[in-house]
Amino acid sequence: MSDPSADPSRAPGPSRRALLGWGGGGLAAGAAAGWGVSAARGGGAEQDGRSGAAVPFHGAHQAGIATAVQDRLHFAAFDVTTKERSELVALLTEWTRAAERMTAGRPVGTGAYGQAPEAPPDDTGEALGLPPSRLTLTLGFGPSLFAEGRFGLADRRPKALVDLPKFPGDGLDRARSGGDLCVQACADDPQVAVHAIRNLARIGMGRAAIRWSQLGFGKTSSTTPDAQTPRNMMGFKDGTRNIAGSDTAALERHVWVGAGDGAGWMTGGSYLVARRIRMHVETWDRAPLQEQEDVFGRDKREGAAVGKAKERDEPFLEAMLPTAHVRLAHPDSNGGATILRRGYSFTNGTDGLGRLDAGLFFLAYQRDVRTGFVPVQRRLAAADALNEYIQHVGSAVFAVPPGVRDGDDWWGRGLFA
Repeated sequence: MSDPSADPSRAPGPSRRALLGWGGGGLAAGAAAGWGVSAARGGGAEQDGRSGAAVPFHGAHQAGIATAVQDRLHFAAFDVTTKERSELVALLTEWTRAAERMTAGRPVGTGAYGQAPEAPPDDTGEALGLPPSRLTLTLGFGPSLFAEGRFGLADRRPKALVDLPKFPGDGLDRARSGGDLCVQACADDPQVAVHAIRNLARIGMGRAAIRWSQLGFGKTSSTTPDAQTPRNMMGFKDGTRNIAGSDTAALERHVWVGAGDGAGWMTGGSYLVARRIRMHVETWDRAPLQEQEDVFGRDKREGAAVGKAKERDEPFLEAMLPTAHVRLAHPDSNGGATILRRGYSFTNGTDGLGRLDAGLFFLAYQRDVRTGFVPVQRRLAAADALNEYIQHVGSAVFAVPPGVRDGDDWWGRGLFA
């Protein structure tokens, strides 16, 4: 057994790493300051969000969707390398047990240190002594997992798990798109999030391999409307009208898959669209303030819609330019289509030409991709003035199954029943 004194759940106070950006830099926008609340069991209601607190892993819905958005992200898409269905099931079971322990602030396995010195430890060790930091781990299944001749799942693919169409302006990199599986790790400490993905990848060796991954900092959306709305890399507040994690009715209507929505094993789950959006920040930074505000349809300082005084005042869409981002993305412009956003800023150094490789890693959860992300993105791709300053360069879609109910359950069990 591992040393009880090393149990991270007993460590007091916030981690010093929670204020550090990726790679040790100063990119700590929205750094952990004990601001928020975390989603309680079932992913809807809210609970105390003290720095270092644990978010319950078990529930009707996976944590990390309606949960209050944490400050850091490590998202990974995996290719399943085994051809054996039984090995895939074993992997998902092992991942579930590891996730239960890591989200509680405990080391992976029971033999982390102190025994079998001739064998590698069960846990890589970089999160020992750190609190749980509101870590959530959310798993999804990509369309390629349901391909004919792989795992006998072709007839289990939900109709809502569609292959996304190619939108005008897309410049997708295949190396940063797709995946059989995904795991979204969110936490208030970047080391805790990275540790989680690292250990799942280690457990999956020989059965699954990381296809691509993305680090994120500075949340650009919030599921807690009582908290300050975060800003994106363009300096504008983002997610003002996002679905609140406490709004049970809105979650049931727009996010959670219902019993009559098709594939029964997805009831209580959701569908995730992940898009890596590159921002041409050097061009944007030279644009006049009035042009920037016209592009978004909001005041940059306050975040108020055109003609309004406060950020949360109901927008008058007709007062905005027809190409304004807020006007085109608004549910009233899209037949009521509504998604839950969990976006993060990213920067991956420079692109070799002296330009910052930076932007938004956009995560959108919805009840049905066909009536959520697709119609909204079609409208934006066709007319959004923001397109002059951004480009979608990575894309993936996943079916996110319901939550793990108890200690005998495991991620995606209903799919393989």
